[in-house]
Amino acid sequence: MKKSLSLILALMMALTLLASAAAEPVTITYAHFSGAGAQEETLRKMIAVFEEKNPDIHVDLQMTGYDDYFTRLATTVGGGNAPDVFEMNMENFLAYMLRGACADLTGLVKGENYSAGTLEAVSDRGSLYAVPMSFSTCVLIYNKALFDQAGVACPTDEWTWEDIQSAAEAIRALGDDIWGVYQPITYNEFYKSVKGNGGSLLNEDYTAFTANSPENVEVLEAMVKRVRGEKHVQPTAEEMAGRGDWDLFTEGRLGMIITGIWAFPTFTEKCDFDWDIVVEPGYKTRSTFFFANVNCVSPSSTKKEAAAAFADAMGSDPDIVQLRLDASWELPAIADQSRLTQYLEITPPANRRAVFESMDYAAAPPALRESGAASEIINNVLSTLEMNDLTAQEALDEIQSQLEDADLL
Repeated sequence: MKKSLSLILALMMALTLLASAAAEPVTITYAHFSGAGAQEETLRKMIAVFEEKNPDIHVDLQMTGYDDYFTRLATTVGGGNAPDVFEMNMENFLAYMLRGACADLTGLVKGENYSAGTLEAVSDRGSLYAVPMSFSTCVLIYNKALFDQAGVACPTDEWTWEDIQSAAEAIRALGDDIWGVYQPITYNEFYKSVKGNGGSLLNEDYTAFTANSPENVEVLEAMVKRVRGEKHVQPTAEEMAGRGDWDLFTEGRLGMIITGIWAFPTFTEKCDFDWDIVVEPGYKTRSTFFFANVNCVSPSSTKKEAAAAFADAMGSDPDIVQLRLDASWELPAIADQSRLTQYLEITPPANRRAVFESMDYAAAPPALRESGAASEIINNVLSTLEMNDLTAQEALDEIQSQLEDADLL
């Protein structure tokens, strides 16, 4: 009997110790840059919300400003002391993902909480390597007054770039300094546009560049045609005479512009005409350029489940999402638009829902270890096309050659 009692007491003590150990809080480290400065208070409130709902997880915030953040992060990751969770922008995320520095979060994150396009952008071969946290995107913004004057119906979700070209030609015909559309011929606009035409800058397994594929040539020909073609619907830098694309739009001299949602406050203040937005049309399918900050988990983390739970909450927890919206700190990449009522009700633009719909067509940057070097090569060639007679095929052949010679894969 004494032995049984002793055994029971020992078992109870062991269970008590196990329960006590289970209740021990876990501390995860979180490296972060985008909240440094104006949004630091909001960030700390977000973390406090998570810790209140998850009392067994404590978050050790490691804040660094943008200018020093990626150098410091590279040092800690390279030194084998990576934070459990770390914030990334899209370009750097892809480079880290290719280097194996981002843990596979498949099954640890509630994917249904996020818009389809953002999930695709942070996935590779069916596996999830980051959690979307916030985004800004680009849309097609159009001047309703110029469409009315040209007798052209306003853009719809069914439009393609061929429709944009036709409308731009009608608007261009309104006057010498009236322009149809503005889409800069740049790396970002190019890689995004070719995705909508079935093209890409890399093959599927990232082992070869495909810059001069027929699909890509077709897109660049269309972009160059707007500036150098007979209809000439987009102004050159000389014709802009020191004005920016936003200046042309607010002056009422530009029918359509591809730009970011951060233009809304300026256009609301300066435009004395009606304007609205739609998801940017594509060639064969729609594709949109976006900026995003994501949270990654280190593969070396010994607290991966807690780290993934925190990363997931920072992107989709309702109370954390509300803090972000109240602070006007970019936008959450969530699927449930009913939680975004306060943003959707602000006008103009009237069709603000297109901001979120555009995320279903988000085009991630090419997955490159050395994205900066590649974008410089591409931009150096594309920036000359306004002023020379290089064909789209010749330009992309030159880009292909330079990318291969640079040994960036």
